[in-house]
Amino acid sequence: MRPLRELDDLRLSPHTGWTRQHWAALADHLLLSARPHASPSHARITFPGPPGGYGTDVDGLEGFARTFLAAGFRVAGEGGRDPLGLMDWYAQGLATGTDPRSPERWVRLDEHGQAKVEAASLALVLHLTRPWLWDRLDPLVQEQVVDYLAPAIGSDYPPINWVWFQIVVEQFLASVGGPYAREDIERGLALTDGFARQDGWYADGAERAYDHYAGWALQFYPLMWAEMAAGDPAADSRLPLYRQRLERYLHDAVHLVGADGSPLVQGRSLTYRFAAATPFWAGARAGLATPAPGLLRRAASGVARHFVDRGAPDEHGILTLGWHRAWPPIAQSYSGPGSPYWAAKGLFGLSLPADHPVWTAVEEPLPVEREDFHLLARAPGWLVSGTRADGIVRVVNHGTDHSHPGTHLTDSPLYARLGYSTATSPLLAGPHAADPFDQSVAVLDEQGLASHRTGFETLLLDRLPSGTLAGASRWQAHWVASGDGGPDHGYGRSGSVRLGPWIDLVSAVRGTWEVRLIRLSPGAVPEDAPAPSDGGRLRVGGWPLPSATAAGNAAPGQDGCSRVVAGAGFDRSGSTPVRDGSPLAPWTLVPWCATSGPARTGTWYTAALHLGGRPPAASPAVSWDGPALAHVTWPDGTRDTLAVPAAPGEPR
Repeated sequence: MRPLRELDDLRLSPHTGWTRQHWAALADHLLLSARPHASPSHARITFPGPPGGYGTDVDGLEGFARTFLAAGFRVAGEGGRDPLGLMDWYAQGLATGTDPRSPERWVRLDEHGQAKVEAASLALVLHLTRPWLWDRLDPLVQEQVVDYLAPAIGSDYPPINWVWFQIVVEQFLASVGGPYAREDIERGLALTDGFARQDGWYADGAERAYDHYAGWALQFYPLMWAEMAAGDPAADSRLPLYRQRLERYLHDAVHLVGADGSPLVQGRSLTYRFAAATPFWAGARAGLATPAPGLLRRAASGVARHFVDRGAPDEHGILTLGWHRAWPPIAQSYSGPGSPYWAAKGLFGLSLPADHPVWTAVEEPLPVEREDFHLLARAPGWLVSGTRADGIVRVVNHGTDHSHPGTHLTDSPLYARLGYSTATSPLLAGPHAADPFDQSVAVLDEQGLASHRTGFETLLLDRLPSGTLAGASRWQAHWVASGDGGPDHGYGRSGSVRLGPWIDLVSAVRGTWEVRLIRLSPGAVPEDAPAPSDGGRLRVGGWPLPSATAAGNAAPGQDGCSRVVAGAGFDRSGSTPVRDGSPLAPWTLVPWCATSGPARTGTWYTAALHLGGRPPAASPAVSWDGPALAHVTWPDGTRDTLAVPAAPGEPR
């Protein structure tokens, strides 16, 4: 591939240099690099690497369906112009993959659930490219495609984003005169309405599951379905609400992109990389008034360039399992060598023609490039802080754990950590992936194992008069003997539970700092449960800083400083290097503070956590006005007052 920097246009795109030409070159490179890994008739594309958790049949289907997205977007945006012969190449694969007699045939929807996912990509592209592909297919092949998709009808789909796969497939079948069940679509739409939360956000199901699926699936498919079903009163009546939700969600989403283009390193399926650009293109295709087209392209191009500049795709043009470069531990059980090509959804902007405003507008700066900001994202329970000087966006998490209040599961590092950012990754490999350390508040048991917080109750999400953000949550510390069995989908695990004390945590967030106020209270335990732990050492883990060495040298292309300043009650502190714990660097440094003996109940402990581009000149100070009011004085001179929650069982 020609070096993309040679194409940079800093007049049109003063922040990234990227134009539609860059995106087209990236798509073509991915598509041409995939062809050597195709089966003789193109039905399966099986990329290098160990087979995925679902086997090579699924791997080959994923490779086809997900690269098919890129091909479809590419040709649709060119109005059918197709110099690479993409439609003919993929038409041959369609004919073979849907032929039940072919040795290259695809695994069917009634043979493996993953085929239901990939079928939605097939249907979507066949819709977008209908004049240049579907309408030109031999009638026998059209019949085979319909027969292949038909098992979606009446089938069970998990009550998460998968519901949209059934809706999209059946809507396509309806559009070509195939069989479909109107009741499936209506039932699915009603279910997805239940995913809607405050301020345009969607949860991925009934749990507190907030991640990139909110953008690349739950915002994307409603608009595409409404487009596929245009003219149907059900679709036309829903479209204004879908647009309204997307517009409000995008207001938050553009705040969650770092100045270097990094998306938030949070949630499952991170190996999909620049699929995180999908909702920005969806907003452009929907013609929303805000955010402006130049800002949407800035966000999307920033995300893609972030990965391209850091080794994705690799030197062979392959998207490997990893983040920047290959890093296999990032995979979930469902991941295979074709899975990373869900990133093709991030190429959705290519479905828009070159004269669309999203391509012709001058790039506008991201929120974090304009000024420091503090954003309260109420649905996921996130206190978001962006600082212009270092371009970092940080999230302090008091609302997301991929569970429900009152459960006692292990903490997923992808969902239940107290903080996520665009410059750090939670520890995803090694002992601390299962044993909370980074971005945690934990009680350590007699063996030194850290407690978990999944199932916490959100107590507070607020913006103080000064602009400082405040949040609070409460949970009963628990330890879970979960074993190692069962698939890993990135969520917390169940098992035998030991309960400990209650933990109240209050966070105040301003700029590069978070102040944590922590109190333990005795825990009540059911009669038939093991005796509760009466406390133990209390430990606070800070931001996990990427590092080139165990000594703390900055990783290439990264600068930063992570600090934990121990306050009242803590008498130990340090920084622990962890090797190969995250995809960002060979080492991760985790600062921490702790008590040297068992923590006292009913006492407020304080700590301050910093993540920034340089060491801080000063740290926040905390003072108290009686047991219920805390005063925080920040390095910029601002003084905030926090009313702390009453202990469990105490009158408020």
